[in-house]
Amino acid sequence: MLAMSAARLPPRVLEVIFSYLDPHDLLTCALTCRRWLRCLSDENGDVWRALCMRFLTADALKSDVLCNVPSYKAKVRAARHAWNQHDCSRNIFVKRNGFTLHRNPVAQSTDAARGRRGFSDGRHAWEVWWEGPLGTVAVVGVATRRAPLQSQGYVALLGSDEQSWGWNLVENQLLHGGEVGGTFPQCNNAPRYQIGERIRVILDMEDRTLAFERGHEFLGVAFRGLPRVRLYPAVSAVYGNTEVTMVYLGCPLDG
Repeated sequence: MLAMSAARLPPRVLEVIFSYLDPHDLLTCALTCRRWLRCLSDENGDVWRALCMRFLTADALKSDVLCNVPSYKAKVRAARHAWNQHDCSRNIFVKRNGFTLHRNPVAQSTDAARGRRGFSDGRHAWEVWWEGPLGTVAVVGVATRRAPLQSQGYVALLGSDEQSWGWNLVENQLLHGGEVGGTFPQCNNAPRYQIGERIRVILDMEDRTLAFERGHEFLGVAFRGLPRVRLYPAVSAVYGNTEVTMVYLGCPLDG
């Protein structure tokens, strides 16, 4: 009887109630009945706008960090996949916008960070860009929970063992298991990364591949045969006061 009564609530009342729930609970609500699904289907509707105000900081909302994220619902999702303040090197902190990490100027140290959520299935895309100098090593890729987050010296930490896979933007090298797996992109005189360029990382856990795009150019598949384990967005950096932003985009668009 209670469920029947709730299903008949006016749309505006439903929106107010839904705005107090967590996104995970809203998924359950969307599966309850068609009326509730319709109420939640507008990704720029009042429910998702209210959740956007709850889950995103004022710094994030007023910046251009989320300029490529098209809806309130997508912004909430991006916030839930952002850098994990509790899963990074002690020499790194996440800025107030929630999407940008800052590496403190600590000498002879390489430092890494992972995203809040990892993936063991599905297809996922996110953007990463450096907002400060790369230094001698700057690596973007994926890592398991077991991958180290700090190392002495200036090294390619991401890709230094069997728990991570990375692209060193400074040398255009692919790294895994402590070895260089070739150059990337695989073309003559490939351009080097420029500060501020957005790198799109595409993780396909169905085909078990990791690919990259730069701007609107698909650069190719960098790694194949990824293990069926949970992999997290990750970067490692060496330059003091450099900042790296990561924004989760959801399922990549083909073509």
